[in-house]
Amino acid sequence: MDKSTPKFMKIIFYFTTIGYACIALFPFFWAFYTSLRPTKEAYKLNFDFSNLSFNTYIDLIIKNDISKWYFNSFFIAISVTILGVILSTMAGYALARINFKGRNIVFMTILGIMMIPGQITMIPQYMLLNNFNFVNTYVGLIIPFLFNAFNIFMMRQFFLSFPVSLEEAAEIDGLSRKKIFFQIALPLAKPAVTTIIIMSFMGSWNNFLMPNLLITSREMYTLPVGMASLNSQYFSFPNQTMAGAMLLSIPMVILFLICQRYFIEGVTTSGIK
Repeated sequence: MDKSTPKFMKIIFYFTTIGYACIALFPFFWAFYTSLRPTKEAYKLNFDFSNLSFNTYIDLIIKNDISKWYFNSFFIAISVTILGVILSTMAGYALARINFKGRNIVFMTILGIMMIPGQITMIPQYMLLNNFNFVNTYVGLIIPFLFNAFNIFMMRQFFLSFPVSLEEAAEIDGLSRKKIFFQIALPLAKPAVTTIIIMSFMGSWNNFLMPNLLITSREMYTLPVGMASLNSQYFSFPNQTMAGAMLLSIPMVILFLICQRYFIEGVTTSGIK
């Protein structure tokens, strides 16, 4: 808002923004508050700060192999993010800049894949992975998620907005296509790359359905699958569930706080200054 905006409009804007922030943050506050309450009081919809403690977190870490679940989630998420981002950026650049036979068909196929719900492909993916003996393995939890149609589409759109004159100047200077990509295009694509890094890591870190289908042993649990295993058909512990949700959210909050500037820039602009 600039200086010419009326004062009452600024007041309305700030009150609306603060109100929306409170509404958005209240579920996180309630989850954290519930995670600190004793099990008997976790079902009550009231505020009582007299019995709050971190005992639920201590019990959750000691009685369950949280460290192993964290390692599995981090290893899978980092592997999917690094390998997936490399493939997405290279594929996006190829679709945007390299003229090859069938390029439009490949791009339309990628758009078509974006329109197919992931639940439809879960059973075929499981059958393929089972035939290759990749069920309950790190390979089976990584390979199916390396191809991300949305990330390829996003990088293609970014590279289409990339000034062709820069590449032409680089070609005149004697740079090959590979050097143009790694030395010019990729460094300027930092906002877009950071955006798909955050989205890829977040998608892999929070992924539940496919890992739950593929994992058959407790030591291979990722954090979402492990947290879900703490509840059964006959009993549940809300404070324990909320503590697990807080532990699950910490890495994503840290990642977004570190990369938020590039993430916002990558979403709202093309990244070219």
